[in-house]
Amino acid sequence: MTTLAAKANARRVKAPAQKPDALALTYHRLMLMMLVFAGVTALIVGRLMFLQLSTDRGGSGAAVNPLLPARADLVDRNGVTLASTISGWSIGVHPKKLIGNRAELALKLAALMPERSAAEYQRMLHSKKTFVYLKRRALPELVTAVNALGEPGIAFDREPERLYPNLGLAAHIIGYTNLDGRGEAGMERALDARLIREDMRDKPVALSLDSKVQHALEAELLGAMTKFSAVGAAGIIMDIHTGEIMAMTSLPELNPNAPGKGSDDQRFNRATLGVYELGSTFKPFTVAMAMDDGHVKSLGQMYPCPGALKAGRFSITDTHPFGRNCSVAEIMKESSNIGTAQIAAQIGGARQKSYLEQMAFLEPVSVELKERGRPLSPGANWGEIATMTVGFGHGIAVTPLHLATGYATLLNGGIWRPATLLKVDKNRPAPKGRRVFSEDTSYKMRALLRLVVTHGTGKKADAPGYRIGGKTGSAEKYHNRSLLVTTFAGVFPMDDPRYVIVAMLDEPKGISETHGFRTAGWNVAGVVSKTISRIAPVLGVVPDSRRDANLAEVLPYVQAEKKH
Repeated sequence: MTTLAAKANARRVKAPAQKPDALALTYHRLMLMMLVFAGVTALIVGRLMFLQLSTDRGGSGAAVNPLLPARADLVDRNGVTLASTISGWSIGVHPKKLIGNRAELALKLAALMPERSAAEYQRMLHSKKTFVYLKRRALPELVTAVNALGEPGIAFDREPERLYPNLGLAAHIIGYTNLDGRGEAGMERALDARLIREDMRDKPVALSLDSKVQHALEAELLGAMTKFSAVGAAGIIMDIHTGEIMAMTSLPELNPNAPGKGSDDQRFNRATLGVYELGSTFKPFTVAMAMDDGHVKSLGQMYPCPGALKAGRFSITDTHPFGRNCSVAEIMKESSNIGTAQIAAQIGGARQKSYLEQMAFLEPVSVELKERGRPLSPGANWGEIATMTVGFGHGIAVTPLHLATGYATLLNGGIWRPATLLKVDKNRPAPKGRRVFSEDTSYKMRALLRLVVTHGTGKKADAPGYRIGGKTGSAEKYHNRSLLVTTFAGVFPMDDPRYVIVAMLDEPKGISETHGFRTAGWNVAGVVSKTISRIAPVLGVVPDSRRDANLAEVLPYVQAEKKH
């Protein structure tokens, strides 16, 4: 009895010591289960993240792709939407989830989306990737048609899509985005960082453009380009006091909603990227340089204007030879190469180059766009002959926008300012710029350039009441001298200059209406007249036949034309 009782007591004494061991075992098991659960959760999350990164999509047909950045709108100076972001469709495929016949499916996809062949679609359907895009920026009707194929391996997603509601209007200024939602060209590219900033996406960026002015410029240039069978065209309208570009175009036109369907020529920006010899449009700069340096003291100053001028082993000739002495006013009126070359020689190469540098003619044009061409100049060969030819616009190639900023400098009182595609207002004032020409020289150029339109080579540029002044220019292309680039650069109204207009046709052809002539006075000058007649009221320029530049300052120095 005593022994049995002792054993029972011993068991009762040991039992409490075993209880902590059981609790510890349970605790360890629970911890193990939690670690397993956390590991599985981590694997699931990791897999989801991998799928997201490797497929460029969220995997849900109703979700917007978070990898594509949202962008702020672009609007014109009056708030008209030029570029906006909407929710678009994308079509893709999970090759490993396909259940139908891939060859048959490829044929059906090629019929619905003919931009790829059936063979290309078949390769995509056999891809070893988890997901492949078949179509980005798909139209709803295409989504419906592809969905009707009934293939569960095909997926549809919503994602941000950039929309340009005005189609090709100002396409080269606005630009476009790539499929990853980043700026590819134009202001979309130039302002890319600003447009995708999270704190700025709900704040539209106002450009300097006026949609109405832009439309008029494009319509008139396109009409002339078609009429004269030109291969391209460019045009610019600019506020001469702020540098704001009110309109700028390059033709042939491009639809930024489908830039990939455009040709390289359509995507090329002739206004800021193309550099051209712009011919006689340079002559006013030469005269202004000579005025400022004191070589030309009067618009009646005379120069010998023979039938030809020897320059080294070359001869400089005129389209309308004087065969006598001629005044500065006549040199400009009849666009004399011979007279301008002599004025340029007086200035000298060093001073000529200095003036062109001050107007930023020897560097890529100053504007926000990344598409900017580098000018061509005589460089180290800037001798006397080069100085004379540059004086009348040959041997130097710049963009049409360079020319526009130059004419703004010439007529706004002599101050150079960079061009801008952003609206100038109290929050973003125009830059102060730098002085290039004196106010007196700038004032005298008004009557001189008005004379070209009223009595000279630019008569077809005139528009009743709007007091247009400017200069024609026709230059042979360097690679093929039988082809011309024709340009008119001008300012209006000339009694109180406010706007520059530059219009250019690339390789225009002669027609019966122009008697076969292809020069600027016969084709592009008319574009200027029609465009200004349309846009002047929009810009607040009122026609007034009682006002004009003071032609009495130049007409006494022009001999009466001989009647034939």
